[in-house]
Amino acid sequence: MKVRAFVRRLGLPAAIVLLGLGSLFAQTVRPVDRLENYFQTVVGLTAAERQQLRDGRPVTRLLDGDPNAEVALFGAIWINAAPQRYVQAVRDIESFERGDSFVKTKRISSPPRIEDFAELKLTEDDFKDLRNCRAGDCELKLDQAAIDQIRKEVDWTKPTARAFTDQMFRRLAYDYVNGYRESGNGGLAVYRDKSRPTFVAEEFKSMVDRMPELTTYLPELRRYLLDYPRGTISGASEFLYWQEAIFGLKPTVRINHVVIREGAEETVIASKMLYASHYFWTALELRVLIPDPSRGPGFWFVNVSRSRSDGLDGFTGRIVRGRVRSQSQDSLARSLIATKNRLEVDAR
Repeated sequence: MKVRAFVRRLGLPAAIVLLGLGSLFAQTVRPVDRLENYFQTVVGLTAAERQQLRDGRPVTRLLDGDPNAEVALFGAIWINAAPQRYVQAVRDIESFERGDSFVKTKRISSPPRIEDFAELKLTEDDFKDLRNCRAGDCELKLDQAAIDQIRKEVDWTKPTARAFTDQMFRRLAYDYVNGYRESGNGGLAVYRDKSRPTFVAEEFKSMVDRMPELTTYLPELRRYLLDYPRGTISGASEFLYWQEAIFGLKPTVRINHVVIREGAEETVIASKMLYASHYFWTALELRVLIPDPSRGPGFWFVNVSRSRSDGLDGFTGRIVRGRVRSQSQDSLARSLIATKNRLEVDAR
C-alpha cells in the first residue's frame, strides 16, 4: 500500500510534525509523505500512539540524545482552536508563562533597557553562594569575567552588599543580552566549572546539528539560530525575555530568544535558551502548529525540545538521569493537555 493511502486509511492529518516546513524532499511532495517519513525515521510512533493522537490525547516520547548531558523530548496533541490564538498567547509571554512554576516573566524591550531587569534579583541562597564563588567552584553559572567582577567590586562586609550585588546581577544580565544581540552565539558564556571549559555556543551547535527536525526539516531556521544576528529568516518576528522559574531544587533565572514564523500551512516557534543560572548550559524548544482541514477547525501542536546539562554525568548523574527524563516526559504531557484546554476554552 502506498504511504499516502496508508496514512489516509489511518485517518491521520495531513501533517502532525514539522512537515510543511521544508525537508529533504522536494517542495512539491505533500505533507503526508513527510509525516510518514518523520514518524518512521525519527520518532518511530506505534499504531497505539497514532490512535492516541486521533483520539485527541497527547503522545510524548523520549528522543535519542547523549545520556550523559542531554534530555530530548517529542510531544504532540490536537487542539481545536485557531493557531493564531497560540501565537498571540506566546507574544504576550508575561501572561502566558505566569503562575505554577513561573515566578516572574518579563519581555525584554527592543533594544533592551536596563529597566527591563528592574525586578531581577538573586535568591537568598544564590547571594550567599556568591561570597565563595570562584572559577571552577561556583553554584551559579557565571563566566570568568562575571566572577572576577563580583570578587573585585562587592564588599561583603557592608550592609549594602545585597542591594549592590542584585544591581550587579541586573547589569550583567543586561550586558549579556546586548552581547548576544551584537555577537550572536559568540557572545554566549564560557563556563569553567569543570576540568575543561564549556563553551555554550559549541554546546548549542553540537545539539542542533543532531536534531533532524532542524537539519532535515527546518534548515533555514537552523541557519538563522546559528548565524544570528547576521542571518535572516523570511516572515519571522522575534523577542527576548527573562524569567525566574522553579526547576529542580532551586529557582532558576533563564534568558530566552523566541523566533516566530507564521505561514498559511504551518507556524513554527523556536525558543532558544541563552542563559540559565542553574542546571542548564543551553536548550532549544521547537513548537509547530499545523492546521488540518480534513479533521476540521484546529491544528496539530507539536513540541520538540532538547536541553544540555552538567548534572547527568558521573555516578550521581547515572542515578538521577532516569528520574529527570521520566519527570520531564510527564511534565510535557501535562503541558500539552494544559495548552489544549486553555486554547479550546478561549475559543468557545
